[in-house]
Amino acid sequence: MPELPDVVVYIEALERRIMGARLERVRLLSPFVLRSVDPPVAAAAGRTVTGLRRLGKRIVIGLDGDLFLILHLMIAGRLHWRPAGAKPSRKIGLAALDFSTGTLVMTEAGTKKRAAIHLARGEAQLAEHDPGGLEVLDADLAAFRAALAAEHHTLKRVLTDPHLFSGIGNAYSDEILHRARLSPVKLSRQLTDAETARLFEATRATLLDWCARLRREAGDEFPEGVTAFREAMAVHGRYGKPCPACGAPVQRIVHAENETNYCAGCQTGGRLLADRALSRLLREDWPRTLAELEERKATGGAGERSAGRAGSRARHGPTRPSA
Repeated sequence: MPELPDVVVYIEALERRIMGARLERVRLLSPFVLRSVDPPVAAAAGRTVTGLRRLGKRIVIGLDGDLFLILHLMIAGRLHWRPAGAKPSRKIGLAALDFSTGTLVMTEAGTKKRAAIHLARGEAQLAEHDPGGLEVLDADLAAFRAALAAEHHTLKRVLTDPHLFSGIGNAYSDEILHRARLSPVKLSRQLTDAETARLFEATRATLLDWCARLRREAGDEFPEGVTAFREAMAVHGRYGKPCPACGAPVQRIVHAENETNYCAGCQTGGRLLADRALSRLLREDWPRTLAELEERKATGGAGERSAGRAGSRARHGPTRPSA
């Protein structure tokens, strides 16, 4: 899912291309992408772009007449800039916004069509799409502390709650927590003042650093290849690879469609966090610490072999007997 740094760079690229341009028409290629009825999407045609902004992980295109096009890319939605009138892919194309300067194509890979377009009239209607999370880059430490304490949940859950923090998702929360050297399962109301300050600085630094990095990568081009898995990330999507800070293998917790990555050496004092897909299956064979895991690897212990089989089942499902 495009998160704050990705959305910021998308918006900056769009500002250079459509600010002041005329929106000629909106082509809807999927019957499910438009999620609003009033005002009708046809009302956007012929309007001039007056501004762009970010609303959480949403991209808002302001049009004259106090209209706002809201693009929510969800997990697999992406944007592409094409020559005027370009024909989007029939397989993954969702919509095409034809501007006087070119065409913005919205696509979504996969079978779960979650990306959405809304058209809102006026600031009040636009505000209904704002989850209300804290904008950390505009906040001070006191506001950050208050948002953390609003719910008694794990840091991972709190950081990715759009009602508490704006624009942070699965990928950058992993990077933030690694930078702050805090466990993803530590409870938000149990942080010391020093840990809260460290997390605040890590959150700001991670988001700012990645905004700058993605700007450099895109240059004057429209950002392509937007992904939650980047080689330069410290832990996210790097299960089993060495932590860039301490060299310990990056660990993971798998839950539903999400995977939390962390370094046990840097973040949990060497303790391995329970993975629902594996620890319940392995029970007494589940290694509790990095040292125990490394010892079992060195001796080819049962825990390692069982983890390998269980990991395969967790990823691919149970094996089926041959016919």
